[in-house]
Amino acid sequence: MDKLDNLKILFDDKNLLAQALTHKSWVNEHPGERESNERLEFLGDAILEFVISKELYGSFPNKEEGYLTALRANLVNTQNLASLAVKLGVGESLFLSKGEEDGGGRKNTSLLADTLEAIIGALFLDKGLPSTEEFITLNLVSEIPEKVGRPLKDPKSRLQEYIQAEGLPAPKYKVAEESGPDHKKRFILEVVVGENALAKGEGKSKSEAEQKAAEAALELVKRPKDR
Repeated sequence: MDKLDNLKILFDDKNLLAQALTHKSWVNEHPGERESNERLEFLGDAILEFVISKELYGSFPNKEEGYLTALRANLVNTQNLASLAVKLGVGESLFLSKGEEDGGGRKNTSLLADTLEAIIGALFLDKGLPSTEEFITLNLVSEIPEKVGRPLKDPKSRLQEYIQAEGLPAPKYKVAEESGPDHKKRFILEVVVGENALAKGEGKSKSEAEQKAAEAALELVKRPKDR
């Protein structure tokens, strides 16, 4: 049984799953066959936020709104949703145009995250809220203990707060190097504060490289004070 079969088991209406996996680029090449997943993504985004918010509200009765918001963002951010999409084999099952596929669409972080939200929206329409909550609980709520044990804010946010608390201008990120074909890009970005280049980070996307650069910069700027 492949990963798509595991997703199909969740659905009575397999057409809804097919629509959830359909990128708008495929619709442009196959007009009239079915709609793209954009409306399902809109619905799934709202349901996901509701389910996670309800879970966090009940699980952390003594935490402030700011903490709950940061923890929720940590669970439903693009990178986390894309990682789950990869685990479920979503990229392999997408309906994409040839151009989108050649451009690396099956591994595109933002596209994968959007598709996962569309799957959640489709599951809600097909099975209702209890089954959708079960899916979200199994795949995302289960990560809460691990997330609580780590810094809730991403490295870029933490670096910006640290730098501005020191009275310095906000960090800026510049592309230092870009290489590889469209479907397998490699980026190296440099984080700069004022006139000073602090650190570099490498990733498969600019956003990933920015986070890696910020993480390296945090290690650098905090190390002297930690000694």
